[in-house]
Amino acid sequence: MAIATVLYFLQITIFHAERDTFFYLFQDLAFVPIQVLLVTIIVDRLLRVRERAALLKKLNMVIGAFFSEVGTKLLKVFVEFDTDAGSLGGKLLVTASWTDQRFDDAIGQLRSHQVHMDCTRGDLAKLKEILLARRGFLLGLLENQNLLEHETFTDLLWAVFHLVEELDARKDVGSLARPDCEHIAGDIKRAYVILIVEWLAYMKHLKKEYPYLFSLAVRTNPFDPGASVEVR
Repeated sequence: MAIATVLYFLQITIFHAERDTFFYLFQDLAFVPIQVLLVTIIVDRLLRVRERAALLKKLNMVIGAFFSEVGTKLLKVFVEFDTDAGSLGGKLLVTASWTDQRFDDAIGQLRSHQVHMDCTRGDLAKLKEILLARRGFLLGLLENQNLLEHETFTDLLWAVFHLVEELDARKDVGSLARPDCEHIAGDIKRAYVILIVEWLAYMKHLKKEYPYLFSLAVRTNPFDPGASVEVR
């Protein structure tokens, strides 16, 4: 402000044109709101969108590591506890012909689908073993501050980690009382539903960005009883 005042004073002193000076001063002031609109709101928002897109792309690498290390294995085990796995699995047989809309529709159908879990149908001991073996990996993911930008995946990690704590606190998961078994089934259901949603979103990302990884994911689809990693 001091420099601007000095410059305007010099302009008036040298050219003796106070009217023109104040006229252009108000012209500049009138443009300030437009400049704020263009730079602060529009340009800044565009930059934020680009930054967020770049961040989400990096986060998808972390999510890919999660599914490679534990996510897909968990889905295969969780399916065993699902009393209606056949009906649900039929809607999740992802193929190369799936469009973005098909993925979105599947996620929408899943959110309205009533999932029922029975902890006596599957192998709780196997589930506990898988989770405890990857406890350190899950803790490492929770320490990643960037994951706070991905709320649903953060919710998934908390749901899975809570299940780890519940199973680890029980010495013998093979002989649980019925009420306790139902409690564990509820914890499995919470993680299961979020995990499927994230799996579908991840499959959608792979199809668009990494077709070769998508091909492998389709051939190892945990909801496809006839899935085979071998190309046929």
